[in-house]
Amino acid sequence: MVSGIGVDLCSVDRMRKALRSRHFRDEIFSPEEISYCESKGERRYESYAGAFAAREAFCKASGKSVYTVMFGREFSLVHTDGVPSIRLTGGLALQSAKIFVSISHEKDYAVAMVVIDKEGE
Repeated sequence: MVSGIGVDLCSVDRMRKALRSRHFRDEIFSPEEISYCESKGERRYESYAGAFAAREAFCKASGKSVYTVMFGREFSLVHTDGVPSIRLTGGLALQSAKIFVSISHEKDYAVAMVVIDKEGE
């Protein structure tokens, strides 16, 4: 049963400006996310914006606080064969739930949608 849906839109230019601060990057994104985004070269800002939007969309879908998701180090967007998924640990881990994430970006904006499906409910 679907227990939450969230969507978020992030400006690539806003993310580019925020990433002028290495502190911002290192506080918000996991080392795995940073490595993935940096591997995209000139398009890295689109990937960072998508990862940021995924965090916000997860907050909306799960009801978890933005602070907990952004700074708690328990959320990580991972890519397996180019397919994004969300890895949760600690207090953010959802028992018996499947989390679906879709991310798209085009030049100026990145969008992410998260659906949480709680099995057995």
